[in-house]
Amino acid sequence: MREDQTLFTNSRIMLTNIGKLPVTHVVVDYGIKNDTIQSINPGEKISLSPPEGSNLNLVRIMADKGINITTAYRTPIKMPGMMGS
Repeated sequence: MREDQTLFTNSRIMLTNIGKLPVTHVVVDYGIKNDTIQSINPGEKISLSPPEGSNLNLVRIMADKGINITTAYRTPIKMPGMMGS
C-alpha cells in the first residue's frame, strides 16, 4: 500500500498466509533491496516497510513451491478530514 502525504509517502507491504501450510523462504524484492522471511505460518500476517529509495510502483514476492507474485502498490481512497486529503 502506498499513501502519498503532503510531505512524505507512507508505504508498507502486508503479507498474509491464507493457506493451510507454512510458506517458506519468502523473498520480498523492492527493486533495490530484498527482505527475506524464513517462514510464514497459516493465518500469520507480516507488515514490512520498503527501504528508502525503493520503486513504489511494483513489488515482487517469491517463495518455495513456485510462488512468484508481482503486484502494484495500492493507494487508499482519500476521505475528507483524513491525513493527506
